[in-house]
Amino acid sequence: MTTKELLYVDDALAHIQLLKTQFQNAASQIKDPTLRVTVQQLADRQNQIYRQFYNLV
Repeated sequence: MTTKELLYVDDALAHIQLLKTQFQNAASQIKDPTLRVTVQQLADRQNQIYRQFYNLV
């Protein structure tokens, strides 16, 4: 991979981490249990995507 490609990968991974953090923060503030679980599942999914993408490189 070129340096530029590695920078793109690094940027994509950082965006996934940011989304995960935002979902986790939102889930911690939501009072409705059903909605909180749904948002936490979104955070968990971002974590799965991060691991899958990281393992590709």
